[in-house]
Amino acid sequence: MGENNFNLPPGFRFNPSDEELVVHFLQRKASLLHCHPDCIPDLEIYSYDPWELDGKAMCEGNKWYFYSRRTQSRISGSGYWQSLGVDEPIYSSAAAQKVGMKKCYAFFMGESPQGVKTNWIMQEFGLFDSSSSKRRNSKMEYSKWVVCRVQQYNNNDDDDSAGLSCMDEVFLSLDDLDEISLPN
Repeated sequence: MGENNFNLPPGFRFNPSDEELVVHFLQRKASLLHCHPDCIPDLEIYSYDPWELDGKAMCEGNKWYFYSRRTQSRISGSGYWQSLGVDEPIYSSAAAQKVGMKKCYAFFMGESPQGVKTNWIMQEFGLFDSSSSKRRNSKMEYSKWVVCRVQQYNNNDDDDSAGLSCMDEVFLSLDDLDEISLPN
């Protein structure tokens, strides 16, 4: 995995919620405000295949984070990103208002529409363009920037295939007691 280019104390991890990505990172980027620490790099995602992100994007565990310009073309060298469905709104917990939108994409190898789906997923976060933001400040670039989270899922990442806890295994083993013959 790639190394982070900023200096955080040991034990600190970058694991922002959807709301935090939109409110604390993307809004500051779109408003041209400095973010400290400035840990998410700018990257033109569609110039790279997802497995090439290591060392180019901010990495935490098996997730890569980066800013990108919004674009219609989602084609890379080996394939393309295809939308997985409807957009999901992101709400501010403080103001209970919509602050952003999340779009999910899967990476397909090959040419559209015959590509083969891979286990690479991208979540693209954009700012919600409310009527108040349509009166744009010259510094605002709401529609130009997105922040992305790319992750490669394994079969073990599914909730259904999660391992059993030690206590679950103990309780399940108790079901076998009726099959055990005890000495008289």
